[in-house]
Amino acid sequence: MRKKTGLCFSALAVAALLAPVGCGRSAKPAYLVYVSNEASGDMTVIDPSKSEAIATIPLGKRPRGIHANGGKIYVALSGSPAAPPGVDESTLPPPDKSADGIGVVDLQQQKVVQKLYGGSDPEQFAFSQDGKLLYVANEDAAGVSIIDLESGKVLATLPTGEEPEGVMLSPDGKFVYVTSEDQGTIAVIDTAAAKVVKTIKVDRRPRGIAFTPDGARAYVSNENGGVITVIDCAKQEATESIALEPGLKPMGLAMSKDGSRLYVTTGRGKKVLAIDTATGKVTASVEAGTRPWGIALSPDEKLLFTANGPSDDVTIIDVPTFSVVRKIKAGRSPWGVIVLPQ
Repeated sequence: MRKKTGLCFSALAVAALLAPVGCGRSAKPAYLVYVSNEASGDMTVIDPSKSEAIATIPLGKRPRGIHANGGKIYVALSGSPAAPPGVDESTLPPPDKSADGIGVVDLQQQKVVQKLYGGSDPEQFAFSQDGKLLYVANEDAAGVSIIDLESGKVLATLPTGEEPEGVMLSPDGKFVYVTSEDQGTIAVIDTAAAKVVKTIKVDRRPRGIAFTPDGARAYVSNENGGVITVIDCAKQEATESIALEPGLKPMGLAMSKDGSRLYVTTGRGKKVLAIDTATGKVTASVEAGTRPWGIALSPDEKLLFTANGPSDDVTIIDVPTFSVVRKIKAGRSPWGVIVLPQ
């Protein structure tokens, strides 16, 4: 296993990407990075070609899940107070339900132009294949809301198990997988029938989900179990468990376009891992920062970006050498990260 730690500059290609604009280089970046900041209630926009944050967009309370659809960015907002493990929730202030919703960000105007109803305490969500529906995990309501984007109406609310978090649409658009942190399960939603058709047992405190591009397998990160569960999607059964080294708590997942590599953030374990999906083995590891969580690949898959909550920054990792290139300050408690071509 290759291990790289500390800040270092890697291949010339990365140095060129992160170099200042000039000497004939185009001023327009190939892509931008968007980061939801849970504690500061805003979104940081990063230009990797300048290696700096170029904008901060106010969002609302506790922005977490972040995705793009139809040229806009959607962000889950919640008025429920943060309740980390070990916190007595009876001591927390009451939730502000007026703050709950899915914020719609117009990138040209750089502001929230609409807030959709997203059920109670929305955290993560996924779009239907045609982009017309939202499947939203309602963390404090043990369910998923199916929302029609055009009308803003809730079409159905489905039970998923306590503390749903990760939400992912299968590549063929036929199923939505939803993790239940509390019950250690995956609720499988049939999108045509709009109902839960199967519950798959995984491990302790499942967080994220990633499918292989062919939809044959799904990978589930289990934070407290310290393992990645592999699901056979045809059978809708857990068939394998990839154990990580002690102390690593898998959180966010990103899959390569060809399905050969799975990238995993490990939260308090501080590392980002690369797993060979053919062998189930960890092939590379790097210490990325303080509690890396959200993770995204650049369009050319040469860079990884991780959101590091406690240190209020984003780490850039060079994929070929699996080394840290740079860290960029974000807002307070960055949570999710996505990359959009320009």
